Amino acid sequence: MARMVNENGCGDDLKTTALKEPGCGSVRGGPQHAGAKELANLYSPGKRCQEWISVVLCFSLMAFNLFHLLANFHLDHIWYILLCIVAGILTADFASGLVHWGADSWGSVELPVFGKAFIRPFREHHIDPTAITRHDFIETNGDNCMLTLIPLAYMAFNFLTHSPAEVYHNYLWNCYVMAVAIFVTLTNQIHKWSHTYFGLPSLVVFLQDCHIILPRKHHRIHHVAPHEMYFCITTGWLNYPLEKLGFWSKLEDLIQSLTGEKPRSDDMKWAHKT
Repeated sequence: MARMVNENGCGDDLKTTALKEPGCGSVRGGPQHAGAKELANLYSPGKRCQEWISVVLCFSLMAFNLFHLLANFHLDHIWYILLCIVAGILTADFASGLVHWGADSWGSVELPVFGKAFIRPFREHHIDPTAITRHDFIETNGDNCMLTLIPLAYMAFNFLTHSPAEVYHNYLWNCYVMAVAIFVTLTNQIHKWSHTYFGLPSLVVFLQDCHIILPRKHHRIHHVAPHEMYFCITTGWLNYPLEKLGFWSKLEDLIQSLTGEKPRSDDMKWAHKT
């Protein structure tokens, strides 16, 4: 499948986005779109509770583990630690792409429990890309915090039960896991910033301009319907090489040949609601 990129002329504006499909006209997305309204109304009190619990546990475990990493820091490890951090960022960026691609391309909001809880935000985001800028910290980051709970809890358990020698032996691995956890946790906040065009802290704008985190212009490429490319949303560093390899399109072709399911069919169904 041929894919074209135009960094200067593509993407959504601040209020609406054009959703197009081959052979079809375009519809205007935004907060007034019928599908966007319906999807926003599916956000439930139970979902909100899950997000609150995830955020509280995640940041508590992260603080505990960071304290122990700092307490066991050795200056002679500094270059290895930096390598672990870079590897962790790349892992988080790829993980963001894998989750984003999977939720964008497959599944349905109608799936029991999982659909409304986890597929719904992805469908809403393509119809109303600026909805994420109206989400508070909990709604923005709750799901990503949940994803990091098991590795963070396991790391905390190891700090409590391992001997000093074992902690020293596993130190670099723990630095890598912590870097992955931090950047996975920050992914949706970084994603939110990539859709925010006013009032961003100057440090965030600087990091975007240096492409240390996902830049706004870079992420606009993904928001050209049918949203089939540039899925990595932590730093976006892996988007270009993965597209050059045709990674996502080849994976989609394989899954479609095995299952007969067409990628993003549910996404287009919501986009064309009236």
